[in-house]
Amino acid sequence: MLKVITKYQIELRNFWVNEISLLSGNFGDDAEKLEHEIREEIQRYGLDSLLGHLRLCSAIPEWFRHDSSEEKLYSKYTDIVIHEAYLWMGLTSKVLKERGNVADVECVTDEYSFVADAKAFRMSRTAKNQKDFKVQAMDDWKHGHPYAMIVSPFYQLPARRSQIYSQAGARSVALLTYSHLAVFAKYASMKNRKKARSLLYKLYQTIDAMNPTYNANTYWQIVNGTMLEYDSNIRELWLEEKIASLESIDILKEEALHYLDSIRNNILQLSREEAIQELLRISKIDNKKSAVQSVSDNGILSMVGSL
Repeated sequence: MLKVITKYQIELRNFWVNEISLLSGNFGDDAEKLEHEIREEIQRYGLDSLLGHLRLCSAIPEWFRHDSSEEKLYSKYTDIVIHEAYLWMGLTSKVLKERGNVADVECVTDEYSFVADAKAFRMSRTAKNQKDFKVQAMDDWKHGHPYAMIVSPFYQLPARRSQIYSQAGARSVALLTYSHLAVFAKYASMKNRKKARSLLYKLYQTIDAMNPTYNANTYWQIVNGTMLEYDSNIRELWLEEKIASLESIDILKEEALHYLDSIRNNILQLSREEAIQELLRISKIDNKKSAVQSVSDNGILSMVGSL
């Protein structure tokens, strides 16, 4: 039985996953509409709505194809979610529209500023490649801001050793999880926004001062310890989000397994001819044959001038 994540928050995920799949064909329009509607929802329903997004947005639905329009819009959705968390903390935040060589979110306060990027992965993802987190790229994309932040699913982050932790410590990039942002959002409501912003500033200063390390345990002890030691009231918020994080894994696993089981059952029910046609479709044999047949002399070797 769920103790922290509510039925409303689960229904919220189902609703927005469905909304993201209803594409208009214009990415810019879809992203702008998504941002506007989520803003209205959070303004109407408050912290409970924001926490629902933060707790359950970390997994790309298994039925969204790789590099599809749905997957790209889902990525923008997670950027909108962290943007809303920053707004809840009282930061001036903007989801950037540029598509290449820039971060996805820009945040400014009176004391500091940073750029941010949200990461989401399928539950079926196996490899944990440090290149997926783009820590070095985030440093390059600061464009005058002193700090950067990458928000990731906690269960997809390396738990032992990784270059990403060393890069983060050396480049003033905060690696955080959606659970951390949930704690920040709740702390802003419990205390006030100024205290939440000050805590984030303290966290950046701590990361700046740490000795870069490949050790995940060392990195997270410093980051988590900084938050817990800042205010004794954070401990209660922290423990609640730890429970929510475990519940989120079960919910997202159930969602993914339900879909994968349905696909498996559909395949088992195919006739021999249907199975062959499906295998050919997946293999894209006809497309590859067309590509091979289209190869021809492009005339480069005939470009010899007046020989």
